[in-house]
Amino acid sequence: MAEPLLALLNDVASGRYPAPDGSVTVLPQPSARLAGVFGFTAHTVIAANVDPGWVRDQLPDGDLAAPLGPRFLTALCERTGRRIGSIDMLCVTRPLPGPPPIDLTPANATQHPRVARARRYRDEVCAWDADGGVVLLGRGVTGRWEAAVEVDSERRNEGLGRKLAIAARHLAPGGVPLWAQIAPGNAASVRAFLAAGFTPVGAEALLVAE
Repeated sequence: MAEPLLALLNDVASGRYPAPDGSVTVLPQPSARLAGVFGFTAHTVIAANVDPGWVRDQLPDGDLAAPLGPRFLTALCERTGRRIGSIDMLCVTRPLPGPPPIDLTPANATQHPRVARARRYRDEVCAWDADGGVVLLGRGVTGRWEAAVEVDSERRNEGLGRKLAIAARHLAPGGVPLWAQIAPGNAASVRAFLAAGFTPVGAEALLVAE
């Protein structure tokens, strides 16, 4: 039987969302590395080793935004001894067959600065260099495959971000969803991933150990 959060995310990737009933679901923490809060339409999932009663006590009735608000997230970090990064837009897509439509070279994962950050959140991280950017894949929350891209500052506004995000779809293993977490304020990255066929499905705030 699939781990509860993994089963839920697989359902979301297939278009089956939690009931939009304003409720909060508390699930076991998926790993020692990561806990998190996952927001969907009128439904929030908290995957952390906390008592559901404590969660209810922290959240005002009827406030759908509260689980991803600063007050609750701060309390959750204090309760779990963790810290939060950012609240990201959560997107998903399906891999594409065939080779990437852009020239890529496997990067030295032990040297690449972007990989060092990725390894704080993901396992099996792989990176590929392009002319003007980099694309990364790794296994993150619940072992799901996650993509990230970075475009060199002097190569922005050329459509390279979209090409790298499409390349990620060709590099990802077939038959499983491919996820991406994108800072909403990074409008260029949001546009690139949407243009590459990623679909927004929710919001995500990950808590990492101090």
